[in-house]
Amino acid sequence: MAMISPSRRLRRTPFSDGNEAAGVKGYTVYNHMLLPTVFRSIEEDYRHLKHAVQVWDVACERQVELRGPDAGRLMQMLTPRDLRGMLPGQCAYVPLVDETGGMLNDPVALKLAEDRWWISIADSDLLLWVKGIVYGYRLDVLVDEPDIAPLAVQGPKAEDLVARIFGDGVRKVRFFRFGWFEFEGTWMVVARSGYSKQGGFEIYVDGFDNGMPLWNALMEAGRDLDVHAGCPNLIERIESGLLSYGNDMTRENTPHECGLGRFCDTQTAIGCVGRDALLRVSMEGPVRQIRALELDATSVPPCDRIWDVTDARGMRVGRVTSAALSPDFNCGVAIGMVRMTHWDPGTHLLVQGPDGPIDAHVRETFWN
Repeated sequence: MAMISPSRRLRRTPFSDGNEAAGVKGYTVYNHMLLPTVFRSIEEDYRHLKHAVQVWDVACERQVELRGPDAGRLMQMLTPRDLRGMLPGQCAYVPLVDETGGMLNDPVALKLAEDRWWISIADSDLLLWVKGIVYGYRLDVLVDEPDIAPLAVQGPKAEDLVARIFGDGVRKVRFFRFGWFEFEGTWMVVARSGYSKQGGFEIYVDGFDNGMPLWNALMEAGRDLDVHAGCPNLIERIESGLLSYGNDMTRENTPHECGLGRFCDTQTAIGCVGRDALLRVSMEGPVRQIRALELDATSVPPCDRIWDVTDARGMRVGRVTSAALSPDFNCGVAIGMVRMTHWDPGTHLLVQGPDGPIDAHVRETFWN
């Protein structure tokens, strides 16, 4: 694939210098920013993530800030998840939908105060949708993108590393909770969360100029922990069933099709703009849904386009949108959207990869 040409439209991050010094080998574009995809190799990065600790530049997870008297009302209008019981200091995974019930984003929402929220977004221009809702409903709320850049610390040794920078108080932060901690005179949100199943934290770095000092402090403090620069790992996220907006789900899919029904309280989420549409479709249930697919393969090519999934007769019954070879499970691992007629665990399917059909079986759960 040809190189990505730099420009002001493709924004560097506060940590780009650190990525380059660490030998980043690949990038993708995410919310108009650079997101590293590999440092040593996908397999080596995978092994290291599971056994040590990595620092990830995820500044591309931009924040949409809601501030004002109607901030809570606006937040509820965006999602079918009932947020009425959410308290300041909590995080929540929230499917965001449009008026048809289609997925617009699947961010983590942070409630900073009753009148202030951050929406830490996946890869879509959500800011424009939220501003349109505010204008259309004449809400008393300011919507903006603050100068906040998340930096993730992930892996089994993440807690020890973060505690060396912010103090042992960070150990008391529970899963999907956050606290305010000081670094060199600046107070930052530190949340126990992240885009891996290996455990860790996301630090919401306040101010571009604070990026490299924090990066360097983490790298220095973690030398004996074998800290490395890293990034969201394709293999680990598929094993863990972590979906990628724009890859595994789009505006064409409802949360229920994406297996996110447990994050929807459609009956009680009064005010959500897609509530009526979701009520209609939820009565019958989805006819297709995300499933884990185990591939009988010793190599898996890059999945940079949709692969059809067929039954033994050649009838198309789904599609694969993410796939990789798992060193730990000695098989191909994949995320597929499969018709309800073929959901049963063990169902044999054929994945039509670029190099020919691959035998696959539906799994009851993801691997991690």
